[in-house]
Amino acid sequence: MKRLIIYVLATIVMAVDAGAQTSIDQVLREVEQNNTTLVALKRRVDAETAGNKTDLFLPNPEVEFNYLFGSPSSIGNRTDISITQGFDFPTVYSRRSDISNLRNEQVLLEYKRQQKELFLHTRQVCNQVIYLNSMLKEYDERIENARRMVDLFQTKFETGEANVLDYNKARLALLDLSKKAEALQVTREEQLAELTRLNGGKEIDLQLADFPAIIIPDDFESWYAQAEQNNPVLAWLKLETEVGRQNEKLNSALALPKFQAGYMSEKVVGERFQGISVGVSVPLWESKNKVKEARALTEVSRAVEQDNQLRFYNSLKALHAKGLQLQSSLSDYQQELELCNNTTLAAKALEAGEISMIDYILELTVYYESFNNMIEIQKDLHQTQAELMQFEQ
Repeated sequence: MKRLIIYVLATIVMAVDAGAQTSIDQVLREVEQNNTTLVALKRRVDAETAGNKTDLFLPNPEVEFNYLFGSPSSIGNRTDISITQGFDFPTVYSRRSDISNLRNEQVLLEYKRQQKELFLHTRQVCNQVIYLNSMLKEYDERIENARRMVDLFQTKFETGEANVLDYNKARLALLDLSKKAEALQVTREEQLAELTRLNGGKEIDLQLADFPAIIIPDDFESWYAQAEQNNPVLAWLKLETEVGRQNEKLNSALALPKFQAGYMSEKVVGERFQGISVGVSVPLWESKNKVKEARALTEVSRAVEQDNQLRFYNSLKALHAKGLQLQSSLSDYQQELELCNNTTLAAKALEAGEISMIDYILELTVYYESFNNMIEIQKDLHQTQAELMQFEQ
């Protein structure tokens, strides 16, 4: 009964520890709050949004005052006052407003694009840390096993049951594992430093040593339809084509007459004239070929949009196929390694003197290489999934 209670308590503690570990989603939430690049991008969004709202209003009114001295002085002086307001054809202002709104939508999409790139990089760094944590955990076990072999052969060497060659092989195997673990630890510190940078200088303690289970969907086409809708680059290019269409309409409107209206007063000795003034500017030459240029630029934007859409489709399809292949390879490795793990049997055979030290090392080397390959594939699978995930929402 006492053992059962201890086992239950230990299980609860392990569950609490596992739940307390920082997850990738938690890291992303922290980075979203603390990343200095995102802070700067948000301020840039505010600035560009305000900038796109300029030039939407009437030009400044013009006020003119003239005071003319008469000659001879007997005729008196003359005073002129003129106030005029110029304005384009009314449709110009609605077209400019439409373009301004489209540009502001593009500003937000550009922010989302850079945010997605930042989150992708953060997720990939997290995957690297998880991979390194997993490898270091595995190397801890390998080093502990190698130390047992060194102690075993040291004892056997001292009692004359083993020669110095086997004892030296055990020591070299331990040294090799220790140095590889040290190199992994250095790389882990580098990746954690990168996480700290991404988090605005605040440290993140990512201790996860196991990748979460994931499944790459088999049906690419239905998944792609959603991913295409969530790609800010394609959405930005689609808006750029629409901006081109609105520019065509704007240039057509700018080819219409411009107007001026105002008040004018002229005063001389004994006389005063005042009234309204009206003017019109007929754009005979200034706007020539403007509409043609805008239409050509729209065609360029449409071609760029179609090209990017095709490239996006093909790149995601290749990425999806890669994910499925890695998923299949990982499943094969996991099944075979579970069935073909002979490390315990090899250790017992070595202790019993049934195999030599070199045979034992070769046996472990085969298993270790297969295990390393499995973890590499698992890491590559999650890196591939991270690239696919950025377009899921």
